[in-house]
Parts: sequence; structure tokens; C-alpha cells
Amino acid sequence: MANIKSQIKRIRTNEKAQIRNKSARSSIKTAIRRFRDAITSGDSKVIAAELRLASQELDTAVSKGVLHQNAAANKKSSMAKAANKAGVR
Repeated sequence: MANIKSQIKRIRTNEKAQIRNKSARSSIKTAIRRFRDAITSGDSKVIAAELRLASQELDTAVSKGVLHQNAAANKKSSMAKAANKAGVR
């Protein structure tokens, strides 16, 4: 354990941020998983809705600093490509 007061506080804030980031990453993974399930189902309305929700989750993660902007763009691009291949839009 640290002896310095500022380091003790830093440890506490890092733990809070770690929990918050873990939750955000989990919700991103869930949204992407739901999108992939929609792709396998083949319903275009569901695919479009899940694509929209997953994109919103990714954008939120970028704005909170959980995910890099380019990483989110790559994920959104690959999902849009899969949606187009499935016949959406």
C-alpha cells in the first residue's frame, strides 16, 4: 500500500475508473453480440435496429474515453459492411 496521500487517492480513483470502463466494454460486447445474432436471424429491421444501438454504444464509449476513436470506427465499419451484405439499407 502506498504511503503518499496523493497516491492513495490515485489508487482509489483508478479503481473507480476501472470498474466504469469494464462496464462500458461489457455493454459494447453485448451490443455487438446482439448485432451478430440479428445477422444470423436475417430479419432486416432487427439488424438495422441492432446496428444503430451498437453504433450508439461505441460512440458513447469513445466520448467517455473508454475506446479509441479509430477502433470504434473500425468496428462500426465492419458491422455496416455485414449489414449491407445481409441486405439492409
